[in-house]
Amino acid sequence: MLYYTMTVLQEWSGYKFFTGKFFLGLGFFTLTLTSCYTVNKPPTNFKTLPRDTTLSGFVTNDFQSKIAKGDILSITISSLSATEDAIFNFSGAGGNSSVNTLGSGFLVDSTGNISVHKIGHVKTEGLTRKELPKALETTMLPLIKHPIVNVGFLNRKITVLGSVKAPSVVALQAEQMPLLDALVLCGDLTEDANRKDIMIIREKGNTKEIKHLNLEDHSIFSSPWYYVQPNDIVYVTAGINEEKIAEEKRRNTQMTITLVASSVSLLVALVNIFTIF
Repeated sequence: MLYYTMTVLQEWSGYKFFTGKFFLGLGFFTLTLTSCYTVNKPPTNFKTLPRDTTLSGFVTNDFQSKIAKGDILSITISSLSATEDAIFNFSGAGGNSSVNTLGSGFLVDSTGNISVHKIGHVKTEGLTRKELPKALETTMLPLIKHPIVNVGFLNRKITVLGSVKAPSVVALQAEQMPLLDALVLCGDLTEDANRKDIMIIREKGNTKEIKHLNLEDHSIFSSPWYYVQPNDIVYVTAGINEEKIAEEKRRNTQMTITLVASSVSLLVALVNIFTIF
């Protein structure tokens, strides 16, 4: 009886030693698999851009937009006479029903004109923001001494929507704006944004032109569409994040292997128990 008991204990010890080594190896194998988890890198722009380089042939910011019907212009006038300045600038500030203004700006009416105090109707449609001041200064010379006129746009805008964090209408203070500036003003792109497909819709007379840009390609700097223009619509499409999908596949594979390993461990333990007893 004692011999049988000792034999059983020896066999049980052998099984425990084998099972212990098996579990230890299986645990090490599982730990190795789970430690292979790779942190998903955040999406980046300009992946094709060489490190520490110099680019040439990129687009310059020399666009001059034309004044059009419906534009609201800010016009400030300064001269050697503070009294005359106040009169002209007050007219542009609104409040005078005989002056065709809106708020603090001059509205370009359906005929392409604005109304200026002491001057009357001034043709503005088709002129640039630099050409109109020269025309006004020439017209004002008989009225005030050495006039200096500054003209700006008050209602120029672009629309940014799609996969951005804060879709919005962005005021366009200058003639045009870099696309990257517009995206930053809207909180940058979301995680699921397709950086390879940024669509810009631009009005050209009675037509609309559509262009697709790739933020991962540094050739965007040489594109004439790099600068957005008044009334442009920027739409950031949603895309499939290939890196994220690959990482999810790796994670699912690791979880499956871990589950299978755990099931095998449990099965081996049960087999050992039933074999002994």
